Amino acid sequence: MFEALTLVASLTLFPGLVFVVALALFSEWYIRKMVARAQSRMGPAYVGPIGVLQPLADLLKLLTVKEEIRQKYASLGLAKAFVFTGIGAATASVLLLPLSPFRLTSPYDFLIYAYLCCVWVPLAMTMYGMSVPSPFTAIGVSRLLSLVAVIEPVYFASILVPITLTTHLYGPSCHAPFSIYCTSINSWRLWANPLTVTLMVLGLVAVLVSVQAKAMLQPFNIPEAEQEVIAGFATEFSGPLLALNNVLHDVDIAVTALFITYLYLGGPYPLPHTSLPGALILIAKYLLVLTLMVIVKASFGRFRIEQGVGTVLKYGGVPAAIAVVVASIIPLVH
Repeated sequence: MFEALTLVASLTLFPGLVFVVALALFSEWYIRKMVARAQSRMGPAYVGPIGVLQPLADLLKLLTVKEEIRQKYASLGLAKAFVFTGIGAATASVLLLPLSPFRLTSPYDFLIYAYLCCVWVPLAMTMYGMSVPSPFTAIGVSRLLSLVAVIEPVYFASILVPITLTTHLYGPSCHAPFSIYCTSINSWRLWANPLTVTLMVLGLVAVLVSVQAKAMLQPFNIPEAEQEVIAGFATEFSGPLLALNNVLHDVDIAVTALFITYLYLGGPYPLPHTSLPGALILIAKYLLVLTLMVIVKASFGRFRIEQGVGTVLKYGGVPAAIAVVVASIIPLVH
């Protein structure tokens, strides 16, 4: 009974839906605020202290005030079902992290994370875009699929780097090899090991490039290019559907940044989550990941589709492939 209640609380409250959505809204505020500062603008400033509640106000306005426009060939119910599916998949993946009171851990459980966040989230975005069709939507979805076909394999390869290294080097101390938990509690050690630090740098560069594109932040905001194809796959969204689309987009960014914080930076480790220094270290590392994304977003204009695909392959695919291959042969020479 206690385990069932813990599971329900973990899925709904912490680190489940409530926590993930709150983290997503905070991440949106942080990105908007830091990009604005980098470009000598104010950014969110009026709702809440230093504008931190502006994303929540925008969400509530879309949900409760703005009209949801219906067109003849749209299936708004189907679109919302896919949005909820994507949010649910991203939220469920957080149970694999050491942060969760009800933690799911098993050998090769990184495949579960890849299935939830690298398959279901982009699939949900594609399907709810196609559920509200228009010429601009079709262009946006086609661009999204072109990017996803490159981004997700690169992202998958990049997260394999710390997972492979920790299993090979610290596997005897782990109950579950190739698991998110084993990697999270040991990845901080890889930065102090001269044998692995170069591979971690290559993997970190690759994962940051792929995440920038996965989040569709500049210069990879190609599927939703406002000045070019209006808003791409989200052109026909309005009211509550637009709000849910924004939530899924922000949740995807927050969950992905959180996994990078653990898989590459070790979360709070070697300190525990329950200590104040550990919690502060975890927050600082998470903000560091967001800050790196902000720097790239504020520094570049939008790429063309072929430029975006080429950049992901060059600066993400190549470093990730090199790092994974070398990480795989380390046990043979170690």
